[in-house]
Amino acid sequence: MTPDIELVTAAGAPEAIGPYSHAAKVGNLLFCSGQIPIDPETKAIVPGGIEEQTRQVLTNIKAVMASQGVELSAIAKTTIFLTSMSDFPTVNGLYAEAFGEHKPARSTIQVAGLPLGSLVEIECIAVL
Repeated sequence: MTPDIELVTAAGAPEAIGPYSHAAKVGNLLFCSGQIPIDPETKAIVPGGIEEQTRQVLTNIKAVMASQGVELSAIAKTTIFLTSMSDFPTVNGLYAEAFGEHKPARSTIQVAGLPLGSLVEIECIAVL
C-alpha cells in the first residue's frame, strides 16, 4: 500500500536546488526539507555571515509554514545543521527569538559541508 503523500511547493520560499519538494504532507504531518539561506529573489546565498544566513533560513521556513496556513508554533521537531559549532550561540539566539515561547524538540549537528557553501541548514516536522 502506498501512503497518500502530497508534495508541497511553497510560494515565497526559494526554489529547490535539486530533485525535491519544499515539504511532503502525510496525513496531518508536514515533513519540511532543509532550508539553506537562499534569497528567493536573487536565488543566491544571502551575503554576510551566520547571523544573516540564519535569519534567511528562518524566513524560508516561515514561507513553507505559511503555504500550509500555519506558523512556527506548528513545528514539533527541528534539526539544525552547522558547519561550525562555534556558530551555535548566534544560531541559538536567533532561533529562540523566532520561536518565542514555543520550544519544539531539536537536534543540532555539526557537518563537514552544506549545499552551496552555506553555514546553516534547518529542517523540520510540523503538525497541521
